[in-house]
Amino acid sequence: AQLFNRLKAEERVGGVEFWHSPERCGWLTKQGEFIKTWRRRWFVLKQGKIFWFKSEEVSPNSIPRGVIDVSKCLSIKGAEDIIHKAHAFELSTTDDIMFFLADSDKEKEDWINAVGRAIVRHSNSLIQDDGSY
Repeated sequence: AQLFNRLKAEERVGGVEFWHSPERCGWLTKQGEFIKTWRRRWFVLKQGKIFWFKSEEVSPNSIPRGVIDVSKCLSIKGAEDIIHKAHAFELSTTDDIMFFLADSDKEKEDWINAVGRAIVRHSNSLIQDDGSY
Protein backbone atom coordinates (compact mmCIF):
# COMPACT_ATOMS: atom_id res chain seq x y z
CA ALA A 1 0.00 0.00 0.00
CA GLN A 2 2.88 2.38 0.80
CA LEU A 3 4.35 2.00 -2.71
CA PHE A 4 0.91 2.49 -4.28
CA ASN A 5 0.39 5.68 -2.23
CA ARG A 6 3.79 7.00 -3.32
CA LEU A 7 3.05 6.23 -7.00
CA LYS A 8 -0.38 7.89 -6.74
CA ALA A 9 1.24 10.91 -5.07
CA GLU A 10 3.92 11.16 -7.78
CA GLU A 11 1.21 11.05 -10.42
CA ARG A 12 -0.69 13.92 -8.74
CA VAL A 13 2.51 15.90 -8.12
CA GLY A 14 3.23 15.92 -11.86
CA GLY A 15 6.96 16.60 -11.55
CA VAL A 16 6.53 19.81 -9.51
CA GLU A 17 9.39 20.30 -7.03
CA PHE A 18 7.07 21.52 -4.26
CA TRP A 19 9.79 21.46 -1.57
CA HIS A 20 11.52 24.68 -2.69
CA SER A 21 10.75 28.13 -4.14
CA PRO A 22 6.94 28.07 -3.88
CA GLU A 23 4.90 30.92 -5.35
CA ARG A 24 3.10 30.98 -1.99
CA CYS A 25 3.09 28.83 1.13
CA GLY A 26 1.62 29.00 4.61
CA TRP A 27 -0.75 27.56 7.18
CA LEU A 28 -4.46 27.37 6.36
CA THR A 29 -7.27 25.48 8.02
CA LYS A 30 -9.12 23.30 5.52
CA GLN A 31 -12.50 21.67 5.83
CA GLY A 32 -12.34 17.92 5.24
CA GLU A 33 -13.72 16.50 2.02
CA PHE A 34 -15.90 13.76 3.53
CA ILE A 35 -15.84 14.33 7.28
CA LYS A 36 -16.44 18.09 7.58
CA THR A 37 -13.96 18.72 10.40
CA TRP A 38 -11.44 21.55 10.20
CA ARG A 39 -7.75 20.66 10.04
CA ARG A 40 -4.71 22.92 9.96
CA ARG A 41 -2.40 22.11 7.06
CA TRP A 42 0.70 23.60 5.40
CA PHE A 43 -0.18 24.70 1.86
CA VAL A 44 2.19 25.19 -1.07
CA LEU A 45 1.22 26.84 -4.37
CA LYS A 46 3.62 26.11 -7.21
CA GLN A 47 3.44 25.63 -11.00
CA GLY A 48 -0.32 25.42 -11.21
CA LYS A 49 -0.80 23.05 -8.27
CA ILE A 50 -1.84 23.54 -4.65
CA PHE A 51 -0.36 20.94 -2.30
CA TRP A 52 -1.05 20.43 1.39
CA PHE A 53 0.92 18.68 4.09
CA LYS A 54 0.64 17.98 7.83
CA SER A 55 3.92 19.81 8.54
CA GLU A 56 5.75 22.82 7.11
CA GLU A 57 8.93 20.75 6.96
CA VAL A 58 8.52 19.77 3.32
CA SER A 59 11.25 17.76 1.57
CA PRO A 60 11.55 15.78 -1.68
CA ASN A 61 10.38 12.73 0.34
CA SER A 62 7.21 14.43 1.61
CA ILE A 63 3.96 12.96 0.35
CA PRO A 64 1.23 15.58 -0.05
CA ARG A 65 -1.99 14.95 1.88
CA GLY A 66 -3.72 16.33 -1.19
CA VAL A 67 -3.24 18.20 -4.47
CA ILE A 68 -5.54 20.61 -6.29
CA ASP A 69 -4.81 21.24 -9.96
CA VAL A 70 -5.35 24.93 -10.73
CA SER A 71 -6.61 23.90 -14.20
CA LYS A 72 -9.72 22.53 -12.42
CA CYS A 73 -10.29 25.75 -10.44
CA LEU A 74 -13.17 27.97 -11.51
CA SER A 75 -13.09 30.69 -8.84
CA ILE A 76 -11.73 31.72 -5.46
CA LYS A 77 -13.46 34.27 -3.24
CA GLY A 78 -14.20 35.26 0.33
CA ALA A 79 -16.74 33.08 2.17
CA GLU A 80 -17.27 34.60 5.64
CA ASP A 81 -20.95 35.20 4.85
CA ILE A 82 -21.44 31.59 3.66
CA ILE A 83 -19.83 29.63 6.49
CA HIS A 84 -19.90 32.37 9.17
CA LYS A 85 -16.22 32.10 10.10
CA ALA A 86 -13.56 34.84 10.09
CA HIS A 87 -10.98 34.94 7.26
CA ALA A 88 -12.85 32.23 5.29
CA PHE A 89 -12.58 31.71 1.54
CA GLU A 90 -13.88 29.18 -0.92
CA LEU A 91 -12.22 27.55 -3.91
CA SER A 92 -14.61 26.23 -6.55
CA THR A 93 -13.34 23.49 -8.83
CA THR A 94 -15.01 21.50 -11.59
CA ASP A 95 -15.67 18.76 -8.98
CA ASP A 96 -16.14 20.47 -5.63
CA ILE A 97 -16.32 23.60 -3.47
CA MET A 98 -13.67 23.68 -0.75
CA PHE A 99 -13.55 25.99 2.25
CA PHE A 100 -10.43 27.36 3.93
CA LEU A 101 -9.68 29.60 6.90
CA ALA A 102 -6.66 31.91 6.94
CA ASP A 103 -5.10 33.30 10.13
CA SER A 104 -5.81 36.93 9.18
CA ASP A 105 -7.62 39.03 6.61
CA LYS A 106 -4.30 39.84 4.93
CA GLU A 107 -3.42 36.12 4.67
CA LYS A 108 -6.86 35.43 3.19
CA GLU A 109 -6.47 38.20 0.59
CA ASP A 110 -2.91 37.08 -0.25
CA TRP A 111 -4.08 33.50 -0.88
CA ILE A 112 -7.08 34.66 -2.95
CA ASN A 113 -4.79 36.89 -5.05
CA ALA A 114 -2.06 34.25 -5.51
CA VAL A 115 -4.46 31.47 -6.49
CA GLY A 116 -6.48 33.89 -8.63
CA ARG A 117 -3.31 34.84 -10.54
CA ALA A 118 -2.46 31.14 -10.99
CA ILE A 119 -5.97 30.49 -12.39
CA VAL A 120 -5.61 33.40 -14.84
CA ARG A 121 -2.09 32.27 -15.84
CA HIS A 122 -3.39 28.77 -16.53
CA SER A 123 -6.35 29.99 -18.60
CA ASN A 124 -4.05 32.35 -20.56
CA SER A 125 -1.66 29.47 -21.32
CA LEU A 126 -4.61 27.47 -22.69
CA ILE A 127 -5.57 30.33 -25.00
CA GLN A 128 -1.99 30.90 -26.19
CA ASP A 129 -1.31 27.22 -26.88
CA ASP A 130 -3.64 27.00 -29.86
CA GLY A 131 -4.91 30.56 -30.28
CA SER A 132 -8.50 29.62 -29.42
CA TYR A 133 -10.57 28.85 -26.34
